[in-house]
Amino acid sequence: MNSKLRGTTFSLEFFPPKDEAGESRLWLALSQLQPLAPDFVSVTYGAGGSTRDRTIRVTSEITKRTSIPTVAHLTCVGATRDELVEILNQFKNSGIDSILALRGDPTGGPTAPWQMIPNGLNYARELVELAVGMGFKAGVGAYPDGHPASNHDLAKDIEVLLAKEKAGATFATTQFFFEIDKWQAIVDKLAKAGSKLPVLAGILPITNVKQLNRMVELSGMKVPTAIADQFSKYADDLEATKEIGIEIATNLGAQLLKRGVPGLHFYTMNSAQSTVAIAKNLGLIK
Repeated sequence: MNSKLRGTTFSLEFFPPKDEAGESRLWLALSQLQPLAPDFVSVTYGAGGSTRDRTIRVTSEITKRTSIPTVAHLTCVGATRDELVEILNQFKNSGIDSILALRGDPTGGPTAPWQMIPNGLNYARELVELAVGMGFKAGVGAYPDGHPASNHDLAKDIEVLLAKEKAGATFATTQFFFEIDKWQAIVDKLAKAGSKLPVLAGILPITNVKQLNRMVELSGMKVPTAIADQFSKYADDLEATKEIGIEIATNLGAQLLKRGVPGLHFYTMNSAQSTVAIAKNLGLIK
């Protein structure tokens, strides 16, 4: 089912596996999710660009093996401008024409000081300009709970998004969130500023409480008390956790669809089961 029939895009995100076993799990998940006919899939970078080579290879392989359009994540971390041009050319030669341009987190995490390198880029806006200048479509990140680099100041984050749009970005994808009003606040503030940037909503189907806590710690986001309490009751019960995660994500997705969200972007964590269940619950697939 394509986005025109659905009225909203449906997309999936994967992370580069660390070893052959992880790569096998990724391909299994992708094969299980491919019948859902996602509008695109994206592949992330690891912390500090640590999985750069594997990201390039896996992203290229997805493009070759499937008919699904692929968006490659790219960050400024630890790379010179010339190296970024080389990576973009590798993507282009693999048939990839869209990237998600991110500054990326320093090696010490999102709250660590930014580490400049000679002849490197320091802002996602610069990466957008570079990619668009080479003929790519560029998306960017948005942060419903605020970006750590702005001390979670939404007004500053909106200014940054507007600058990225001016540089050529054509869509934004949010970090995962749990409260719809935070997504709505970004959309409303962008619209008030005259922006045309569609903001796709990032949804994370929670399957593991420890994993959630780690992601929250890194991002600085806050989990609503009611949701945290639900998970804490079943922290050691993976099946119960998975079911709660599906229910929460389904409810959030339903609210977003009612508000006319332009796209739902699922952080699959390289697993298919929960995303398939949520997509069925929302009527995105038969």
